[in-house]
Amino acid sequence: MKQKEDLNPVLLLLFHLMAWIYSSITFLPSYILSRVSGPDGARYGSEEERAKRPKACSASGRPEGPYRAVSAAKRLATSLQPGVDTLDKVFEYAAMRFPHRDCLGTREVISEDDERQDNGKVFKKVVLGEYCWLSYEEILTAASQLGSGLASLGQRPKTNVAIFCETRAEWIVTAQACFMYNFPLVTLYSTLGGPAIAHGLNETQVTHIITSRELLETRLKAILIEVPRLQHIIVVDSTPTSWPGYPRGISVHNMAAVQKLGARPENAARERKQPLPSDIAVIMYTSGSTGIPKGVMISHSNIIAGITGMAERIPNLSEEDTYIGYLPLAHVLELSAELVCVSHGCRIGYSSPQTLADQSTKIKKGSKGDTSALRPTLMAAVPEIMDRIYKNVMTKVEEMSCVQRTLFTLAYNYKLEQLAKGNSTPLCDRLVFGKVRSLLGGRTRVLLSGGAPLSAATQRFMNVCFCCPVGQGYGLTETCGAGTISELWDYSTGRVGGPLVCCEIKLQDWVEGGYRRTDKPHPRGEILVGGPNVTMGYYKNEAKNQGDFFTDENGQRWFCTGDIGEFHDDGCLKIIDRKKDLVKLQAGEYVSLGKVEAMLKNCSLVDNICAYANSDETYVIGFVVPNQKHLLALADQYGIRGSCEELCGSKAVEELVLKVITEAALAAQLERFEIPRKICLSPDPWTPEMGLVTDAFKLKRKELKTRYQDDIERMYGGK
Repeated sequence: MKQKEDLNPVLLLLFHLMAWIYSSITFLPSYILSRVSGPDGARYGSEEERAKRPKACSASGRPEGPYRAVSAAKRLATSLQPGVDTLDKVFEYAAMRFPHRDCLGTREVISEDDERQDNGKVFKKVVLGEYCWLSYEEILTAASQLGSGLASLGQRPKTNVAIFCETRAEWIVTAQACFMYNFPLVTLYSTLGGPAIAHGLNETQVTHIITSRELLETRLKAILIEVPRLQHIIVVDSTPTSWPGYPRGISVHNMAAVQKLGARPENAARERKQPLPSDIAVIMYTSGSTGIPKGVMISHSNIIAGITGMAERIPNLSEEDTYIGYLPLAHVLELSAELVCVSHGCRIGYSSPQTLADQSTKIKKGSKGDTSALRPTLMAAVPEIMDRIYKNVMTKVEEMSCVQRTLFTLAYNYKLEQLAKGNSTPLCDRLVFGKVRSLLGGRTRVLLSGGAPLSAATQRFMNVCFCCPVGQGYGLTETCGAGTISELWDYSTGRVGGPLVCCEIKLQDWVEGGYRRTDKPHPRGEILVGGPNVTMGYYKNEAKNQGDFFTDENGQRWFCTGDIGEFHDDGCLKIIDRKKDLVKLQAGEYVSLGKVEAMLKNCSLVDNICAYANSDETYVIGFVVPNQKHLLALADQYGIRGSCEELCGSKAVEELVLKVITEAALAAQLERFEIPRKICLSPDPWTPEMGLVTDAFKLKRKELKTRYQDDIERMYGGK
């Protein structure tokens, strides 16, 4: 052991020498050829220089804003092309430009097996083939036939149609059919519970719903009796062809049969009523973190403005790009991202979180995951997924030999230095980070992150190891997912960039929380988003509309987000708090639960955490999903044996984990009153299916509180 320790300084010296020689040899060509530049080809120099470059400016000249993107200082953008003002026109324009290019792709299932694990659990494992593609022209035809078929089944313009389906090609075909025939599309998450599904269908008075065979049989069938208006169920799967056993008055059809009906000459010739830009395109039910889901009404013009803003932040977006779709299409982030891609002729290959990578839970060992088969250039992800990738890779780094680990660390730190100077590192990328980059197919050039704050450590890791910029964004369903996206040449962390060209952002004082526009060094307050991407409001919820939306004296619509932000000197926005996440302790200190969680998620022992505080108490507590591998290692270190379930129930292990979390909290410079004083451990990860997190993996605090009520009483001394 002593010999190995003596060897480490020698290895470090040798690697430092190699890095110095490499830097010296490659400095001049790297300086000439590899400087970080923007989409316009301009050289942006070092990270410090890039951070000073203005991304937005205050239109009023006041520190609270409103702030606009530098390129939209005079006028907010509303459309991608002149005259293309509704979503049916967007797709028709793309199909005219790229008729024979691949549009939507799905992998063929070659085999499916049950695999028994050591703990007795059985998992389904699949072997998947290559992607099978449909062209833009074929998708346009399929959508037109489906829309005509729905009309033949009695669906009328401006009458709502629902989709309750997983992310797949048929989802987009359905959406395009509805856009073409002016059927407002009601979107429901595939993980919503029965009462929430029934609420959405009844509130929107839906008579036609599109779903999958699995969701029909496992989720929808049980609540049909609670949805009396429903008449037609269209199943996207091709088999079976007959559907016995459904309540009287409900007809079940295959999508292929409805398309065949729509293709009949007498139906295909029927004149369709095209939508207006002001017509409702989507009523999107949020899988909100509190209360029953709210339906957000989104017009055609809202979505087009939103995707116009997003597209402007993705340099060189073209038909040569490939996007991998796996997040829920019922979420505004995924729907907007796919519509951006479609509008530029990109191809979209479908996946799922269970089949995304070679190591994913549903992929049979030795076969390819979807990223390996598709090799996408564009990808959207929520921070939860990026955090998992980061922790998995760093765990593998810890298991490397001393020499390999030292090489990786040196290469990592060397690349960080070069990125800060504005240089790229082609040799390091190829020799050291190539294997990590291959986890996402090896061709990813842009990663978009949204839905929640991305930690600085994870963002830096993605920049370095995946050799591509991470565009961290901020937006809500109520703003069509559009708000801000960081410039891809801006590698600063903890910020979400400046406003998109389709909107402007200003701050409003929140005196109760102690945030004011006059704060120094940066103005702070509640974030208000205004512009053509701000939606029409909540469906049949006038009281909520009056509280959250307003129109100013110039006729511009604004949304009050409930998030707290601050603007930096270069016009970048930083999210620093949320009204609902702020709790006042008995002694008067305010604790931001979201901030505590974001800091502690960087701890390798923590897979997920929910901080909780009661205003009648003096301290914070927490519910923790520990990382199983690190939990077993920690217990083994102290001679404690048992399964993950047994360890999570152990008081001794709980105290050990709390000690590690406390050390991580102090290292992250949390205040003493912000650090959880007691915790309880959960052996089961929180998934949307459990109802404890949303489909974007945001915590559902109300549901988590209900689940852990007994533990809360225990941790607060039985009160």
